[in-house]
Amino acid sequence: WIFLVLLGLVMALVSWGVDYASAKTIQAYKWTYRALHPNIPLQYVVWVAFPLGLILFAASFCHFVSPQAVGSGIPELKTIMRGVVLKEYLTLKAFAAKVVALTAGLGSGMPVGKEGPFVHIASICAVVLSKFMSIFCGVYEQPYYYTDVLTVGCAVGVGCCFGTPLGGVLFSIEVTSTYFAVRNYWRGFFAATFSAFVFRVLAVWNKDAVTITALFRTNFRMDFPFDLQELPAFAVIGICSGFLGAFFVYLNRQVVLGIRRHKALSQFLTKYRLIYPAVITFCIASVTFPHGFGQFMAGEVRLETISTLFDNYTWIKHSGDTQILGKSAAWIHPKVSVFVIILLFFLVKFCMAVIATTMPIPCGGFMPVFVLGAAFGRLIGEIMASLFPNGILFDDILYQILPGGYAVIGAAALTGAVSHTVSTAVICFELTGQISHILPMMVAVILANMVAQSLQPSLYDSIIQVKKLPYLPDLGWNHISKYNIFVEDIMVQDVKFVSSNCKYRDLQAVLQSTTVKSLPLVDSPETMILLGSVERSELQALLQTHISPERRRLLNRERQQKLNEAPYDGPWANLPKLKHESFAYVDEDEDTEEKGEVRERNGQTGTSLGAQDSNAAGSCKSDSSSFLCQIDAWEQEELNKNVCFDSCRVDPSPFQLVERTSLHKTHTLFSLLGLSHAYVTSMGKLRGVLALEELQKAIEGSTRSGVRLRPPLASFRDISRTSTNTKVGQDAAGLFRHVQVSDVDCKVPECRLTMLRLVPWQSTL
Repeated sequence: WIFLVLLGLVMALVSWGVDYASAKTIQAYKWTYRALHPNIPLQYVVWVAFPLGLILFAASFCHFVSPQAVGSGIPELKTIMRGVVLKEYLTLKAFAAKVVALTAGLGSGMPVGKEGPFVHIASICAVVLSKFMSIFCGVYEQPYYYTDVLTVGCAVGVGCCFGTPLGGVLFSIEVTSTYFAVRNYWRGFFAATFSAFVFRVLAVWNKDAVTITALFRTNFRMDFPFDLQELPAFAVIGICSGFLGAFFVYLNRQVVLGIRRHKALSQFLTKYRLIYPAVITFCIASVTFPHGFGQFMAGEVRLETISTLFDNYTWIKHSGDTQILGKSAAWIHPKVSVFVIILLFFLVKFCMAVIATTMPIPCGGFMPVFVLGAAFGRLIGEIMASLFPNGILFDDILYQILPGGYAVIGAAALTGAVSHTVSTAVICFELTGQISHILPMMVAVILANMVAQSLQPSLYDSIIQVKKLPYLPDLGWNHISKYNIFVEDIMVQDVKFVSSNCKYRDLQAVLQSTTVKSLPLVDSPETMILLGSVERSELQALLQTHISPERRRLLNRERQQKLNEAPYDGPWANLPKLKHESFAYVDEDEDTEEKGEVRERNGQTGTSLGAQDSNAAGSCKSDSSSFLCQIDAWEQEELNKNVCFDSCRVDPSPFQLVERTSLHKTHTLFSLLGLSHAYVTSMGKLRGVLALEELQKAIEGSTRSGVRLRPPLASFRDISRTSTNTKVGQDAAGLFRHVQVSDVDCKVPECRLTMLRLVPWQSTL
């Protein structure tokens, strides 16, 4: 409870602080622009220079403080919650860079959002707070609790961003989780509700609002908000939003990939990092200048677009009388139709949002797409109002059409299509404070998702693909081969392993030849019976301890004691006797430096100390070089000893698959348990390993054999298995006398796997 309250409080303060600072920056921007009236050239300079400076500051700050703060943050969080470790993404440096640069980006007025970055910010807060709370309670250090903390952080990030706790929790579940643990449900709702409450209370305290109310409150009539005859129009909004959302994702990906394809352009923009955001900001600011092209797309309301699009009034009916419209009067042009103004705004803003979300600054795609959807819905609503100027007749009563309601539905549908979520409808209910359009909004959002999901991945999955993050894609409905492809077809058979009777020299060679985080431990290279797995850090510590200077000095002291008692005929017998002080008072750093100097000097004369096991003492001239040569000889002697795994933590039950496990079942297990790899065994013998990368390639169809094609000998193996089933059963009955049962706790507490492992009776662990 304390953790959830602290997380909600901190994020509410951060959200309110970012909004307050960006709002004051925008006020200064508008005041400076209006103060220069009627000097249009100076107004243009201010209109362009102000956002340009802020965007360049944001890009520079991110580059020098934490490059991981660039972008949305949701794709990275989705990857991290999948079990992949991304370095430096959840640090205080990334938090500071994200908050400062996001404040500057929002204050510039560019079409960038805060929802995605706030998910990242809240997740960093959750991780840092959990480390702080681990001082008082050890449960926060448990590995399974890490995912729970990130889940709550994502929910709080969306909830405090707009003051929408219900939609925030649902949205965070949809965009970040493949499988969601219900135990985190109440945690997310509690923290998000507390954060949203404090966020709105701070707005009341700052006199930004009279009381706690919705962020973009609407005043649609509740008695008859829409007619059933309008449902086809709402369905059209949903279907068109699906196509538009898929096109938005496609264009966003092509912009990034197009720059990467041109190597010269990519190298130039990498060398001069500020040119790309500067050009984009300059173009967007120039296009939206109110005295230029911006007058045809409501450039003056660039900063209050959503509140005007949700307006209750029908603009086409008040083209002559703009006084009643208030700020919405900027959408009325004396010489251009309202339809043209909204259409131009939508088209230009669409291109701007696609390009602006690729800038190297913290920026989300939710709010720009939300504005686009509201503009598209408003356009359909104004068209309906012009087709039915007197309203729709129902039960002898004429009901006027509300274009603002169409704008709300369009905003929910387009954001749902881009993010592949349905919870955007709930977010819209909380943002507007009205639930009157629940039926048409759900119809539009579901139709938009149906269309968009069949055409393109979500914006976040598209960014994952572009950044080549190690994330496991979903299996589509049309993947018939997922039941015909087995683990044996895609596993890696050349497995680096450690045997229980290996030498330290073999262990050193394995660690130098691979970078995997854990290695399988087998009984022997001949039998290949899997005994467990050992973390790489454990093996490195084991090797370093065995040949460490401390152990060498300890052995030397013991040797000296034995020499005083009786003659010694061990590995030191052939070496010249040294003074007692030579090992006891040698500094390790000086040791290394002297050793390197001696190696370099001997290398120049064609002599290598590493190759002189037998003649080490004879080739050394001085006392120091003689001492270092003896150290080399001692290390070589120690590396030839067998490894003792008694002091090493061995996982006796790593996750295992059999060779005939289908691709569908493997994908389900990897997704549910957050696995990074699994060992493939047959009757207890290690046959291969399947990592997340191989599974990802198999799903994407990029393996050498191809996912949809089985290997040439697959059918032959099926026949041979069928014919040898009886024989294998008899052999197994004679060879395997012990059945080892181990329980593996997975990340979902309701799920518990029991793994059966056959172990030969000669080598039970």
